[in-house]
Amino acid sequence: MLEKQLCLVSLVLFVTLFSSTINVTSVSVKEANALITWKVSLQSTNHSLLTSWVLSPHDNISTSATPCSWFGVTCNNGNVNRLNLTNSSLNGTLDNFVFSSFPNLAYSDLSMNNLFGVIPPLIGSLSKLIYLDLSVNQFSGNIPPQIGLLTNLDTLHLVENQLNGSIPQEIGQLKSLTDLALYTNSLSGPIPASLGNLRKLARLYLYENDLSGPIPPEMGNIVNLVELYMDTNNFTGPIPSTLGKLNNLTVLHLYNNHLSGFIPQEIGKLKSLQDLSFEINNLNGSIPTSFGDLSSLTLLHLWNNQLSGSIPKELGNLKFLTNLELSENQLSEMDDNQFSSNLPELCQGGKLVNFTVNHNQLTGTIPQSLKNCSSLARACFDENQFIGNISEDLGASPNLVYIDLSYNNFSGELSEIWGRFPNLRLRNLARNNITGSIPPGLGNSIQLHRLDLSSNRLVGEIPKEFGKFNGSIPGILENYQNLFHLNLSNNKFSQKIPIQMGKLFHLTEMDLSNNFLTGEIPSKLTNLKSLEMLNLSHNNLSGLIPMGFEDMHGLAFVDISYNPLQGPIPMSSAFMNASIEALQGNKGLCGNVKGLLPCKIPSALPKHTLVKRTLVLIIVIPLGGALLLLGAFTGLLSIFDPRKRKSQVEEGDTQPPNEDLLSISIFDGRAMYNDIVKATKDFDATYCIGKGGYGAVYKAKLPSTNIVAMKKLYPLIREG
Repeated sequence: MLEKQLCLVSLVLFVTLFSSTINVTSVSVKEANALITWKVSLQSTNHSLLTSWVLSPHDNISTSATPCSWFGVTCNNGNVNRLNLTNSSLNGTLDNFVFSSFPNLAYSDLSMNNLFGVIPPLIGSLSKLIYLDLSVNQFSGNIPPQIGLLTNLDTLHLVENQLNGSIPQEIGQLKSLTDLALYTNSLSGPIPASLGNLRKLARLYLYENDLSGPIPPEMGNIVNLVELYMDTNNFTGPIPSTLGKLNNLTVLHLYNNHLSGFIPQEIGKLKSLQDLSFEINNLNGSIPTSFGDLSSLTLLHLWNNQLSGSIPKELGNLKFLTNLELSENQLSEMDDNQFSSNLPELCQGGKLVNFTVNHNQLTGTIPQSLKNCSSLARACFDENQFIGNISEDLGASPNLVYIDLSYNNFSGELSEIWGRFPNLRLRNLARNNITGSIPPGLGNSIQLHRLDLSSNRLVGEIPKEFGKFNGSIPGILENYQNLFHLNLSNNKFSQKIPIQMGKLFHLTEMDLSNNFLTGEIPSKLTNLKSLEMLNLSHNNLSGLIPMGFEDMHGLAFVDISYNPLQGPIPMSSAFMNASIEALQGNKGLCGNVKGLLPCKIPSALPKHTLVKRTLVLIIVIPLGGALLLLGAFTGLLSIFDPRKRKSQVEEGDTQPPNEDLLSISIFDGRAMYNDIVKATKDFDATYCIGKGGYGAVYKAKLPSTNIVAMKKLYPLIREG
C-alpha cells in the first residue's frame, strides 16, 4: 500500500515538473522568436554584436532554443528578465518588438544606439519592468501615456532624443519611481501637477526642453528629492515657496528660464543644499538674508537678473562657498558711507575660488577678507564704482588666474606685488585712476594671455621686460610669451616702442593708441605673424612704415592715424583695405588707397617697365662701373709697366686687345638681367639673403662672373 502511494506521489511530481518544463521552454521559445523577429527588422546588415542571435535547427520545444546565452540577454528561471544592448550600433525601430512576449522583463537598456520612430504604446505591457533606458537615440513623437502602466518602474531615462509634446500626466502613477530623466528633448507645455505624487523620486532631470508655464506648487510634495534640474526651459512666474519643503535637496537648478518675482525666503531652509543656480531669469527684489543659513552651500549663482538692494552680510557665514556669482544685477550699497565696504566679509572658510559682482552699482572698498583670500582664482569687480588703492587690493591671492577691476575708481600706483601671480592669464585694470609707471616686475606673470591697462594716467616708457625672453635673473622668465591681447591705450606713455615687443609671438591684438610714443615703428613688430589687430593711432610716431608688414598675412585691422608718419603704405590687405579714418592725420603717407595721394614716380617710364628697369639699373650700373674701372686700371698698369713696354717693342703690335676691356665694350645690360633672373629662378625666396626697408638682397652665381649679391628695390607703384 505504501509503495503504491509513493509511486502515485512520484508520478504527480513528474507530471508537474514536466508540465513546468514544457511551460518554461514554451515561453523561452516565444521570447527567442520575438527577438529574432526584431533583429530581422533592424536596418544594419551585419549585426556584428547580434551574431549569437540564431535559432537552433532542433525541435522548437528543445531547451537549445533558449536565448539565455545570446549577447545582451540574461534569464531568470529560463525566462528573459534583462536586455542590455546599450551602445550596440542598433539601427531601426521598435515597431516589430513584441513587448507582450516578455512578461518577465525587468531591465531594458537600449541607450546609445540609432533607434528612431515613436515609442510604441505597447511598451505599457511590460508590467514587471523596473529599469527602462532609451536615451541617446533618435526617438520622436510623444511619450506614450501607456508608460504610466509600468507601476513597478524605478528608473525611466529618455534623455537626448527628439521627443516632443507634453509630459503625460500618467507619469504621476509611477509611485515606485526614484529616477526620472527627460532632459535634452523638445518637450513642451507645463509640468503636470501629478508629478507631485512621486513621493519616492530622488532625482528629476527636465533641463534643455521647451517646457513652459509656472512651476507647480505640488513639486514641494516630492519630499525625497535630492537633485532637481529644471534649467534651460521657458518657465514663467514665481519660484514656488513650497520648494522650501524639500529638505533633502542638494542641487536646485532653475537657471535660464523666464522666472520672475522675489526669491522666497523659504529657500533658506534647505540645509542640505550645495548647488543653487537661479541665474539668467527676471528675478527681482533683494537676495534673501536666509541664504546665510545654507550652511552646506558651495555654489551660488544669481547673476543676470534684476536683483537690487545690498548683498546680505549673512553670506559671509557660508564657510564652504567656493563659487559666488552675483554679476549683472542692480545691487548697490549697504549704507550711505561710500568709503566702507559694500561687500560682506567673504572667504571666511578660505575656500572661495570664483567671485563675480561685475555690472552692478556697488561702491566702497574691497573687504580685507577678500584681499587676503589665498584660494581666489577668478575675481570680477568691473563696471561698478569701487574705490581704493590698487597697490593694496588682492595682493595676497597667489592663485589668481583672472582679475578684472576695470571701469571703477581705483587709484594709486601699480606695485611689484602685481607681478607675483605666476598663473595669471587675464589682468584688466582699464578705466580707473591709476597713476605712475608700469613696474618692470609686472612682466613676471609668464602665463598672461590678456593685459589691459588702457584709459588710466600711466606715464613713462613701456617696460622692455614685456618682450624679454630668458632674462639674466636665474630661474625667472621675465616675458609675456603667452600674451594674446595687449591694450595700453589712453595713457601717457612716452619714448619709443621697445623692440623687445617684437618677441610677443602669440599676440593677436595690440592697442597702444592715444599715448605720446615717439620714434619709428620698430621693424621687429613685423615678426608678430599672429597679429590680427594693431592700433598705433594718436601718438608721435614718425618715419616710414616698415615694409615687412606686407608679410603679415593675418593682419586684418590697422589704425595708424594722427602720427607724423610718411612714405608709402605697405601693400598688404590690412593697409590697402583700411578706411581713410585709419590713415588720416599723418605727415605724408601715399599709396593706392582712396583718400591718399599716389606716391610719386621717380621717372617718366611706363608703370609696366618701372620695376624691371629699376632692377636693371641698380645691378648693371654699379657692376658695369666696377668692371670699367678694373679694366682701366689694368690698362694703365700695362702702359706704364717697363717690362710690358719692352716686350711690346720687341714683339711689335701683334698682341690682341686686352680681353677685359673687350668684355666691357661689349657689355649687355639686358643679357646680364636675364642671367640674374635665371640664376635666382625669377627671384625665388630661397636666394634671398636679407631684407631692408627699401629692398631685398639676393645671391646669384652668374655664368660670366663669380657669386654676386644684388639688391632688388621695392617698387613705389606696382602694376595696376
